[in-house]
Amino acid sequence: MLKYSQTIRAPEIPKHLEWLNTAHPLRLAELRGKVVLLDFWTHCCINCQHVLPKLADLEKRYGNALVVIGVHSAKFRDEGASNNITQAILRHNIKHPVVNDRQFELWQEYAIRAWPTLVLIDPDGYIVVTQSGESAPEAIDTHIASLIQNFAAQDKLDRNPTTNSLPRHTSSPSFLEFPSKVLVDNLRERLFIADSNHNRIIVADRHSGEIETIIGSGKTGLLDGRFDQAQFNHPQGMDLVDDTLFVADTRNHVLRAADLVTGDVRTVAGTGELGSNGHGSGNALDTPLASPWDVIWNENRLYIAMAGLHQIWYYNPATQEIGVLAGNGHEDLVDGSSLLAALAQPSGMACDEQGRLFVVDSETSAIRALKKIDGNPVSTIIGHGLFEFGDVDGDHVNARLQHPLGIAHHNGLLYVADTYNNKIKQIDPVRRTSVSWAGSGICGLKDGSRKIAQFNEPGGIDVADDGVVYVADTNNHAIRVIDPNSGQVSSFTFLDQKVASQ
Repeated sequence: MLKYSQTIRAPEIPKHLEWLNTAHPLRLAELRGKVVLLDFWTHCCINCQHVLPKLADLEKRYGNALVVIGVHSAKFRDEGASNNITQAILRHNIKHPVVNDRQFELWQEYAIRAWPTLVLIDPDGYIVVTQSGESAPEAIDTHIASLIQNFAAQDKLDRNPTTNSLPRHTSSPSFLEFPSKVLVDNLRERLFIADSNHNRIIVADRHSGEIETIIGSGKTGLLDGRFDQAQFNHPQGMDLVDDTLFVADTRNHVLRAADLVTGDVRTVAGTGELGSNGHGSGNALDTPLASPWDVIWNENRLYIAMAGLHQIWYYNPATQEIGVLAGNGHEDLVDGSSLLAALAQPSGMACDEQGRLFVVDSETSAIRALKKIDGNPVSTIIGHGLFEFGDVDGDHVNARLQHPLGIAHHNGLLYVADTYNNKIKQIDPVRRTSVSWAGSGICGLKDGSRKIAQFNEPGGIDVADDGVVYVADTNNHAIRVIDPNSGQVSSFTFLDQKVASQ
């Protein structure tokens, strides 16, 4: 809803709040003459993530006349830690300053009710427009243009650079950068690693660490072609079907297929535009997708965790049909028939031998299940709702997770990357119990026994046939290996990173 005000002065940002991605704290009083746009966000939220590239576009088009400030009001407990927000700033390539509003002070001052919400402030310091939702940047765009034109005509617009808001956070060079998912190829003893912020897929021998090939040039974009020329935009989940690797190319909003024999990448579903319609079915290349986060192959179809639409989709390569399998599109935890049930940002999937599909619903900190991948009802194994989360072991009544992103199935058990708890949980889907299996819960990078090892927002997980567990330890820029026999956690080592980086 658009709200207009001619008399409400924008509340000042409290001095004690911590600033990130800026050389110095900012004060709204010091920004008179600038159009200021406050982005109330939380980095777990897919809708907030969809807004970020639109904000970058506004910053580019309006230059120094516009100052964007991210106001991070965290939904999850661990999400509000400044070091975790810093990692999100790097992961999403955010250039504007961000203030940590972990106690919701600014949220309350500005009467915010939902993520994401944008608040537009004119050069005199008055609130002009408040707009919520993914479409907020488009709705506010015309108001920004109007303010710039009107205040420039009054000679009250400041187009000088804001020298005290220079970004200070930069990524440290590393072979992997925010790896998000990992896939085991048991037949050929390989690992496929989604090296997300390097926009590529690494293929390596899972025992020696020797690099077999790299899929993607490393440049951000949407380009088909040879492995060394193809471009991705933050790829996530993968699955292997014979010699074809299917990839959820998340920020391109498409599915890609990498032919491991010919060395070519092609787009098989999606238009490259962010979709908003989660109903019906259609031709795969004519149907817009929304942040596909994971894929899994079963019964001659590829299933897609469509995080941006809170649904599970299917793709049939034989007919080129794509459509909705489960989820009504509303973000919630509601069980029932597949198209009436509600999911909440599904981010990982696993399947058992009977064709039962398991889904990590990150925003409800839940594990969901479809009895079979044929449209049967959706049920909840662990989880209670959008604002029920924590780090508690036990049965389904008491157990709590915190924004899990990855899941794998092995020998009747589920292994879950409990991302914001920095742990790997082991879940019995029949008994509906959850226990901490690896990770002390302390954020860090530490090898050793399962109970003392440390992870940093692990986002992906897979289990080999021999029981060895591989974890995409996202914020540590590492792949971790858990030996089921010794109970030891180690860090995966690539044989020759220099060769692989060329």
